Amino acid sequence: MISDLIVKLQKKMDLTYEQMNHIMTEILSGRTDERENTDFLSSLTEKGETDDELLGMLDKMQEFSIKVMPKNRGKIIDMCGTGGDNLQTFNISTTASFVVAAAGGVVAKHGNRSSSGISGSADIFEYFGYDLNSEPSKIVSILLKHNICFMFAQKFHPAMKYVSNTRKQLRKRTAFNLLGPLSNPAGVKNQLVGVHSIEFLDRLPLILKRRGAENIMTIRSENGMDEFSTSATNRVCILRNDKVTMNAIDPEVLGLHKSVLKDIQIQTKDDAIKSFVGVLNNTASQAMMETTALNAAGGLIVANIAHNFEEGIEIALNTIHDGKAFKLLEKFVVDTGDISKLKEIL
Repeated sequence: MISDLIVKLQKKMDLTYEQMNHIMTEILSGRTDERENTDFLSSLTEKGETDDELLGMLDKMQEFSIKVMPKNRGKIIDMCGTGGDNLQTFNISTTASFVVAAAGGVVAKHGNRSSSGISGSADIFEYFGYDLNSEPSKIVSILLKHNICFMFAQKFHPAMKYVSNTRKQLRKRTAFNLLGPLSNPAGVKNQLVGVHSIEFLDRLPLILKRRGAENIMTIRSENGMDEFSTSATNRVCILRNDKVTMNAIDPEVLGLHKSVLKDIQIQTKDDAIKSFVGVLNNTASQAMMETTALNAAGGLIVANIAHNFEEGIEIALNTIHDGKAFKLLEKFVVDTGDISKLKEIL
């Protein structure tokens, strides 16, 4: 059956939602071999994925995942990008997530180690002693106490181990790069998602709408970043009240300073940690602070805390300047990791 469906893909024929569901069940159950996995992923990538195919994959990934059931009230959000822009920027979404949480949002952060960059969100949390293998009950209590938690993708999507070798060998982007950020174990319905291609800017909100999403914002910067940039205009698509709107966000119009890409790039994992702490501690460069504030503003809008980007940026910068963001980081590390690691940076 799966071989017949792979042949269809190789002939550039689209699969139905049900057919994709079947393939994913076989793959995530470990009933396929590496050759079949390779043929499936490479053929699908070459053909191009339809919304039905992506939805079929996403639903099955969620079905096979370990679930987290948050107890927080209000909108719970996630902030992450599809990655792979190869621009070696600091950990923007992780830093912005702490700002949003310190400003009153609730962020169920889902992520992984970096695949193409220097440092992923998992690398940041792990550095400070956070247990990446924390059980769901522990995650729930951390989120309830601090308004932010981290769910390590490899822990909560154990069935993905069956395609890990294939993905490494293919050495190219597949549908899983796109779907990873959408498969949050806490089932968040409000999300800021950076996309690697302008093609998915309006497609992802519509796919997530079919899964019951509420507030979704997708972003791609014209300089290639899968996050908001202060060095270029940003293309944004917003799903709210079942309506999808497109917009262009110019950071200078919002009162931010024009930066250049090198201002937010890093070279080592040590740079990544120092940049992360520096922003939250209000000592980083203007470019890093304002890039974080712009991304946090997007998260605050998704969380229904800010009504627009101007208000969101103001809230974010105030949260950093008045020490709330760093205070949250301190309490978080004391409770979930090793505070000496933070003191070393300071």
